[in-house]
Amino acid sequence: MELSPKETVIGFVGTGVMGKSMAKNLLKAGYRLNVYNRTKESAQELVQLGAVWKDTVAELAEASQVVISMVGYPKDVEKVYLGEGGLIAHAKAGSYLIDMTTSSPVLAKTLAAEGEKKGIHVLDAPVSGGDIGARDGKLVIMVGGQEKDFNAVIPVFEAMGTNIILQGPAGSGQYTKMCNQITIASNMIGVAEAMAYAQKSGLDPIRVLDSIGGGAAGSWSLSNLGPRMIKGDYAPGFYVKHIIKDIKIAIDSAQEMGLRTPGLELAKSLYEKLAAEGEENSGTQALIKLYQ
Repeated sequence: MELSPKETVIGFVGTGVMGKSMAKNLLKAGYRLNVYNRTKESAQELVQLGAVWKDTVAELAEASQVVISMVGYPKDVEKVYLGEGGLIAHAKAGSYLIDMTTSSPVLAKTLAAEGEKKGIHVLDAPVSGGDIGARDGKLVIMVGGQEKDFNAVIPVFEAMGTNIILQGPAGSGQYTKMCNQITIASNMIGVAEAMAYAQKSGLDPIRVLDSIGGGAAGSWSLSNLGPRMIKGDYAPGFYVKHIIKDIKIAIDSAQEMGLRTPGLELAKSLYEKLAAEGEENSGTQALIKLYQ
């Protein structure tokens, strides 16, 4: 069974930088939308666009066939799903719960197992693409869960992203997102150092970007965050505090598998230094401040 816009009510928990844009795209696709956020003010724009505010996670779960969560930390995911007033306790049998937060692979497996006991379909589907990808509906969506559940919710995913891949059973989406974050963490060090080097050497960093962005050094971070570094634009597409959270999850997961990740350890130390200097709510491109 596919979940078409005309027949499906979606609940959305978490209307921050990413979640708000994702929810807007669901409304644009024609889905009826219920919303909940810890601070009601953050959801007001969505309500003005036609979403229905729900006072609690439980109320939202009871009124929705599909619930998407996009919250901050694994502890928030655990509370939203497993608490007494949480999604699994209040969602109807047959509902689809999709956690799109970057969270712990082990927790994702736990949520899927708890959902299965109640006849609820749970998927982990973290995303990549930042605020721009969320705004434009072009997120990369990495999914863990059962294939039949994935096939059912593809129309929902297609309202938010363009590169949507089932990676394997529960937890696989989160493991894939950790691969993504490991790559980004080290790459951002290179982008920041290259931009700082270009500036120190007297080059025009915009021209440098034009040259190296299309070659072997090219990356999403270089093309999208390099210009923000040059402009001194540190507005968060993705918060420093959240990349630290993701790096810690990745390190813990790697250690469980007996894998050393020295590049990730370096990135963690640099971002923690940046946060200690008051930049935890800046975008990850603020890393260049350590070099200036």
